[in-house]
Amino acid sequence: MRTIDFNCDLGEDCGDDAAILPYISSASIACGFHAGSPDTMRRTVALCLAHGVAIGAHPSHADRENFGRVAHALTPDEAYALTLYQVAALDGFVRAAGGRLHHVKPHGALYNQAARDAVLADALARAVRDHDAGLVLYGLSGSALTAAGERLGLSVAHEAFAERRYEIDGALTPRTHADASIDDLPTAARQVTRLLDEGLVVARTGERIPLQADSICLHGDRPDAVAFARGLRETIEASGFAIRPLERCA
Repeated sequence: MRTIDFNCDLGEDCGDDAAILPYISSASIACGFHAGSPDTMRRTVALCLAHGVAIGAHPSHADRENFGRVAHALTPDEAYALTLYQVAALDGFVRAAGGRLHHVKPHGALYNQAARDAVLADALARAVRDHDAGLVLYGLSGSALTAAGERLGLSVAHEAFAERRYEIDGALTPRTHADASIDDLPTAARQVTRLLDEGLVVARTGERIPLQADSICLHGDRPDAVAFARGLRETIEASGFAIRPLERCA
């Protein structure tokens, strides 16, 4: 049976993480800079381990006011330090609980900036490699971030989104656009089915875009995330895929 990773961003203190976890295979946990706290990180790690869900760090800009969704200029050294600090913090909780960190996925504006900016992407990928070269680096499918991870010898996950719109160049539609998100489950399910069966998405403007999908992402901060998680898992399995986390290196 074909397999696919189904991931969700958790530990952001704005959703029912415990109810989402039974439906996913991996989780990216906020590291306190855009959301969450040390106690939330500890509790979310414990929940993931209890459900057998692979654990990732979800580093972001230091921007709680805007939930990490506003772009900030960073030098490569600043981006490296910002990423390494947060990954190491989350990894401390994982190790203390007897687990092993599986991946790193930047959050929000940092994710989208690294998808476009090869210099920033390289800084983030170096931070991941220098902390643990066995980690999987998640990035927007076909982006500068996945390319940087591959250049540095990391395992990478080309990530596609269940409930976000795409532009013709494969970028996510900016959240400032009224049609940036898919707000009904049937439409999101059709997007996931097309990704799995045809390897493409339909852009906001109607074009068909080939897209590699190693992992399907659902945002855990949406108010209907539990219903989406349940429905999308059913969609994935109905397409003949088993939901499994990606393999990390040794």
